[in-house]
Amino acid sequence: MLKYFQNKYAMSEKGAKDLLHSIIWTVVMDISFMAPVVLGFKFLDEYLSLLLNVSSSQGSSILYYVIMSVAFFLIMFVIVYFQYNSTYTKIYEESARRRISLAETLRKLPLAFFGKKDIADLSSTIMEDATQIELLFSHSVPQIYAAVLNVLIIGVMMFLYNWKLSLAVFWVVPVAILVFYLSRKLQNSMHSKLYSIKRDISDKIQEGLDSAHEIKSYNREEDFSYTLNSQLDGYEKFLIKGELLIGAFINLSYVFLKLGLPSVILFGAYLLSTGSVNIFTYLVFLVITARIYNPIMETMNHFALLIFLNVRIKRMKEMDEMPRQNGTTKFYPKNYDIEFNNVYFSYQDGVQTLKNVNFMARQGEVTALVGPSGGGKSTVAKLAARFWDINKGVITLGGEDISLVDPETLLNYYSIVFQDVTLFNSSVMENIRLGKKDASDKEVIKAAQLAQCDEFVKKLPKGYDTLIGENGERLSGGERQRISIARAILKDAPIILLDEATASLDAENESKIQNALSELIKNKTVLIIAHRMRTVLGVDKIVVIRDGAIVETGTPLELKGQQGLFSSMLKAQLYCNN
Repeated sequence: MLKYFQNKYAMSEKGAKDLLHSIIWTVVMDISFMAPVVLGFKFLDEYLSLLLNVSSSQGSSILYYVIMSVAFFLIMFVIVYFQYNSTYTKIYEESARRRISLAETLRKLPLAFFGKKDIADLSSTIMEDATQIELLFSHSVPQIYAAVLNVLIIGVMMFLYNWKLSLAVFWVVPVAILVFYLSRKLQNSMHSKLYSIKRDISDKIQEGLDSAHEIKSYNREEDFSYTLNSQLDGYEKFLIKGELLIGAFINLSYVFLKLGLPSVILFGAYLLSTGSVNIFTYLVFLVITARIYNPIMETMNHFALLIFLNVRIKRMKEMDEMPRQNGTTKFYPKNYDIEFNNVYFSYQDGVQTLKNVNFMARQGEVTALVGPSGGGKSTVAKLAARFWDINKGVITLGGEDISLVDPETLLNYYSIVFQDVTLFNSSVMENIRLGKKDASDKEVIKAAQLAQCDEFVKKLPKGYDTLIGENGERLSGGERQRISIARAILKDAPIILLDEATASLDAENESKIQNALSELIKNKTVLIIAHRMRTVLGVDKIVVIRDGAIVETGTPLELKGQQGLFSSMLKAQLYCNN
């Protein structure tokens, strides 16, 4: 049973145990609620017997019933306490474990995964799906299993008491369940489709927020609004259609269940007329029949929610089963040479991104990756830091295969500055301090000065304590880039990856940062991606990449004399600049 819960609901072993306990306590609670009813029937039975002079005994005293009522109340209170704790408190604890597990999964996924996955999709899974699962598990799932068990227990007791009347009560149940079961495939399809449509809408809204400037700049507000409204209208229509179709099946099941009460009334009256049952038994079955269908209907409602839940659990499982990047946490390379040996890589099957890449970026040298856009330069840089795992070949750092090293351990040796800068809605000081969490304010300011940040930071309202807004929205592109460079300078790692790090800077600041970087990169392994050929004329080695393959390798002077791709790109840029 525990394994079933773990596989079915993507639960931890502790969560599966807690769910089982919750079901048991809910069953006990539901049965305990019948105790006052049984006590009331016992009282009525004795009272009617005395009234009709059927029994000569005096029966139990009023004090007995008062004491039993108080005892039942206390017992029910204790049971409800344990049931609440096991159903809500424990479920919330499992929800916390699920969120932590999901976060741990995301932490272990390749970093490039987050570049391919849209934020709306991830945030929806992390926040909305986890919340929905938590809500349904605390308010529905234990109750479903408990209701099924309670109906079975009560049904067995009723058949033992009077099988004829029990048959009149329960003949409608399998018919109603069959009707509901036939709608299961439809419900699965509808929920999956709705989930997909809702995700598309979330993506569209996220796209609008991210591209607000472009939408306004090109007067596309009306087109964007029209598309979004069309998606919302489609979602609304599909939602109404789904509710009507699914509701029709569920209500049809309810109709069959409701036929049970008239069956008991008519068949019970017949048995009463023939003397097969007495009036008390007849009344008992009428009362039970009026109540027993409610948990069955609730179970059907909850099952409909479970089908709705299956889509989210499937999504959670997909996230949890994604391949993680693992490796040793004890890694001490003898040097910081990065070497690519016969490396092949593709983002998707059938589309080769890199083919047989071979080169070495040596410690103490600056190696530049150049070539046409889309050739694979950024991919090479990301693979060097194990953002993805390669398909074939080997990448080594200091002679050690990086695929055997834990990514977090490996990244301790890297300072990375990419073209797309990510900043947080925090102070300038804390954004730079991300490079080295235990750095003092003095160290942060020194790094900022080297990155040419000090001048513009002093002009901010609160200097280094100024909040810069979401992703640094209060700063210019060049200022944001310089903060990113300051982080790398502060980290002072032995390997530096620069993806057109000075692209957003003017000529004066670019020259200053180049001087700062020249101090930073001494005796380090530096891998830069450049599109402006003049920025790589002073490097030690150039690797030219086109269509995922290395076509030229050498010093700037050597490649200029070969009249190859690098030479032609250099001449083209110089011609354009002139």
